[in-house]
Amino acid sequence: MEVILLLITGLGLLLLGGAALVRGASGIAEAYGISPLMVGLTVVAFGTSAPELVVNVIGAIRNQSEIAFGNVAGSNLANLGLVLGFAALITPISIQGQIIRRELPLLLLATTVLVVMCLDVMLRSETAAIDRADGLILLLLFGIFVYITISDFLGQKEDPLLVTVEQITPDLIGNPVVNWLYVVAGCVGLMLGGQLTIDNGVALAARLEVSPAIVGMMVVAIGTSLPELVTSIIAAMRREADLCVGNVIGSNIFNALLVLPVSGLVRPLSIPSGGTIDLLMSLLLALTLIPIFIAAGGTMGRFIGAGFIVAYFGYMTARATGMI
Repeated sequence: MEVILLLITGLGLLLLGGAALVRGASGIAEAYGISPLMVGLTVVAFGTSAPELVVNVIGAIRNQSEIAFGNVAGSNLANLGLVLGFAALITPISIQGQIIRRELPLLLLATTVLVVMCLDVMLRSETAAIDRADGLILLLLFGIFVYITISDFLGQKEDPLLVTVEQITPDLIGNPVVNWLYVVAGCVGLMLGGQLTIDNGVALAARLEVSPAIVGMMVVAIGTSLPELVTSIIAAMRREADLCVGNVIGSNIFNALLVLPVSGLVRPLSIPSGGTIDLLMSLLLALTLIPIFIAAGGTMGRFIGAGFIVAYFGYMTARATGMI
């Protein structure tokens, strides 16, 4: 029981630390004359991925690669299966053409590249791992993603990314002392939360006699994905669920092309058993958005949303019971 409480405490500190870091850094950026748009594209985007990044970096430093990999794979699955599924269950989601044309192909490319990188045993007769060379390749792809995204929406008057940034950029605080206190508190919360999450996640896996990757996928990943889930549910209740798809795909791209490679640069991450299948499942869910856009008129209805949720829990159950 104590391990579970400490794990929940760690996840809570991660979420609060990320929120505090975003708020403080946004206020500091405003004081230097940086526009809210740029704050949203940099500070907010980084801050919302900070919990996953901290967990993975600490996991890599402590050689807990399974829980680090499981966190990314599980977070991407939770974003597609749970976040999109529950949002569509509340109200039908419109999948916009820009997302299918721009963000989704990049996510499919990133996930496919990750799958290929996991085939070291087959391709090079070596232990499967995300090593430093793989990390550099993924970071280069992330740079291309940032360049394409910014260049694309700057040439358009109404871009979904611009609307999303305006929605998620927090109210900025003018007091510089308060801003710095938020930044310091956020960093401390992230570090303490990351350590508690890794330590007690590994301990919980040992007590349950399961792989740390399973705990990473089913507990840590869902915990670090709570901001996206809560934001998407609120957006759906406000009839603004169209923003959910862009947020989810963007978050998954950040996880695949920033969080995972940074962890691999710290220490090569061994691919746990079933890790390649986890990525393939994530790829399948993302691919499903294309026929929905073509055949369903670009609308993800409640029936499809329920299907995503069932697919997610069905897959998680199969992983937990060792069927996969």
